Amino acid sequence: MARARDALARWLPGVALGLGVACSAAADVTQQPLWEFGLGVGALAFEDYRGADSAHVYPLPVPMFIYRGEYLRADRDGVRGLLFNQDVLELNVSVNATTPVRSADTPARAGMPDLRPTLEIGPSLDWHLWKSVDRRARLDLRMPARAALTVDSAPQLIGGFFAPRLNLDLLDLGAHRGWDLGLLAGPLYATRRYHAYFYGVAPEYATASRPAFQADGGYSGAEFLMSLSKRFAGCWLGAFVRYDALRGAAFESSPLVRSNSYWATGIGIAWKIGQSDRMVAVSDAPR
Repeated sequence: MARARDALARWLPGVALGLGVACSAAADVTQQPLWEFGLGVGALAFEDYRGADSAHVYPLPVPMFIYRGEYLRADRDGVRGLLFNQDVLELNVSVNATTPVRSADTPARAGMPDLRPTLEIGPSLDWHLWKSVDRRARLDLRMPARAALTVDSAPQLIGGFFAPRLNLDLLDLGAHRGWDLGLLAGPLYATRRYHAYFYGVAPEYATASRPAFQADGGYSGAEFLMSLSKRFAGCWLGAFVRYDALRGAAFESSPLVRSNSYWATGIGIAWKIGQSDRMVAVSDAPR
């Protein structure tokens, strides 16, 4: 993992500089298109699963979609249905996913079944705790609850996940403004079935160095995430780094846990391809 992080650390700054040159600055406007869409490219580097000691770097497409409807919005904060007073509460859709893991490439899981890709989806109740007068700073309590299922020919429900976290957004930073910084932190909780999928060791897969393990539900570690993004006239540029502390997690004693921390980082750019002719008034434009 150290080699993967070191390689990405050398590569990302040069990519970010090149991407920044490729975009022109966006003008401040109060009227914006009802919808915009685009497509781009990016790269992710992360450990194979939380607690693994192996990692990979993946190229990936980066879609961009913004919708500024009266009751439904899609932007940097995700897809949101404005069912409550948005000055206090919002009900959003929360989505997460994991990539497949080949046990042959992961020493801790050698001889065990591969981990299939998963999709997590569910509602998120977001409580706006504080917002600055100029709307350039906002503190939210986000409470997503997601069901997780495998993504393959025979999808299987593997449990549930709850991740209450504090989220601080700082908008229009820097001398030329336009840079947005996001900071997120909070505990993670998951069901016994969810932990068993990633960290359980059935007796038939136990070895001298990998004893059988039955996972419990409950505390799943703590997440810390920082993101930086900028919206230009013709494109969007973003990067993030995530760190999870796994000490004290319900699965910490699993033989499949080789590290008490988890790292992930990535960068992406998306160019705008099209937009609606209809314009709408925007008092707090998303980036």
